[in-house]
Amino acid sequence: MLHHYTLSDDDLEIIRARRRPHNRFGFALQLCALRYPGRLLTPGEVIPLAVTRFLAAQVGLKPDDLAGYATREETRHEHLATLREQYGYRMFSGRGARDLKGWLQDAAEGARSNDDLARRFVEQCRATRTILPGVTIIERLCADALVAAERRIESRIAERLDDAMRTRLDALLTEDAGGSVTRFVWLRQFEAGQNSADMNRLLDRLEFLQRLGLTETVLAGVPPHRIARLRRQGERYFAGDLRDISGDRRLAILAVCVLEWRSALADAIVETHDRIVGKTWREAKSRRDARAEDAKAALKDTLQSFATLGSALLEAHEDRASLEEAVDNAGGWLSLKGLVATAAQLTDTLAADPLAHVGHGYHRFRRYAPRMLRTLDIRAAPVAEPLLAASTIIAGTETTEILPLTFLRRGSKWLRHLNADGGDAGRLWEVAVLFHLRESFRSGDVWLAHSRRFGDLKEALVPA
Repeated sequence: MLHHYTLSDDDLEIIRARRRPHNRFGFALQLCALRYPGRLLTPGEVIPLAVTRFLAAQVGLKPDDLAGYATREETRHEHLATLREQYGYRMFSGRGARDLKGWLQDAAEGARSNDDLARRFVEQCRATRTILPGVTIIERLCADALVAAERRIESRIAERLDDAMRTRLDALLTEDAGGSVTRFVWLRQFEAGQNSADMNRLLDRLEFLQRLGLTETVLAGVPPHRIARLRRQGERYFAGDLRDISGDRRLAILAVCVLEWRSALADAIVETHDRIVGKTWREAKSRRDARAEDAKAALKDTLQSFATLGSALLEAHEDRASLEEAVDNAGGWLSLKGLVATAAQLTDTLAADPLAHVGHGYHRFRRYAPRMLRTLDIRAAPVAEPLLAASTIIAGTETTEILPLTFLRRGSKWLRHLNADGGDAGRLWEVAVLFHLRESFRSGDVWLAHSRRFGDLKEALVPA
């Protein structure tokens, strides 16, 4: 009420030109109704008491003075004509209606629902001082505009496809992928996996979609929610149903699905790699814990032997006897040498880091990592460029005799293990690169082009 129903001095001057109190009150009420919600008052409409009190206080009347307003129908029409003349309000007809319908057609492409578009339309009518038409008219206008916008977007996408691409997209609905499944249905049957076999199945689908050669420029200027809606439609249809849909709509759905599934598959591949790295790390910890468990019996025996030797030495020291004889009686120097070696070995076992065992996952990574790194379009921030360069060596696109270690931080545990690994350092180096690649995807230092989950974080930021 404060925002829309506060009357200015000019408003009050025009209102006071009405002779009778109820006409002044009714004129003020009609003016406020045109400002918000933007429509005409209907005969017999009940006005909220808070509104009548708020207006009465400004006009200098009582709320009950409204009761005698518009006993003559002509009075309301006369007041409406004055309001249109004084304030520039216009009915939804003629050129104004055509302009608003044109605006509605443009706004429909960005609207997410009929309700969203209707709200925008009402706000535009208020901004242009157009009196709102009936609710059913607004609903029909918005529904027609949304359908027309959907058809325009489908035609726009289809027009960007050449004849060869149209043929390749339509072939997805007829080509057999094995097992009585069309290529279209086969492509959409994917989810993040747990092992290298799952990874290779995902890579099969992604490589097939990449070979189609469809570029993201096909969807340039299409609102994201329109793309998401076309994708949902494609995932709801079977190939036979999709073949029955008209040309532009079918091609638009296929093009959106190809591009969206390509991004989703790349995300699923990174997620699967994340899971495989996690599984390798858990197995390394289990191996470390199992060795520590196995060492408990030897640790107990070693401690008991040292306790026996220590007691003998202390007893000889107190009796001022020969320490040489005490050592000989406790088992001899050769036995002591063995105990020291065993103690050193047990110390290394109990203090071992899981990194000492991650090399066992090398063969698992080798089944898919080179192919994954060649297939994914990975981008990197300057801080992660050494890691990206190292990954190209695993992918086989670069060759070098000296394995770079610049992607590792100074003092890293990986460096210590790589230096101690000797002949197996090459395998452990590859595992180190793949482990760091997983962490860089999580931190956002590396990302995928055209990705939903693992995309460039700057694209998710709101401009200042």
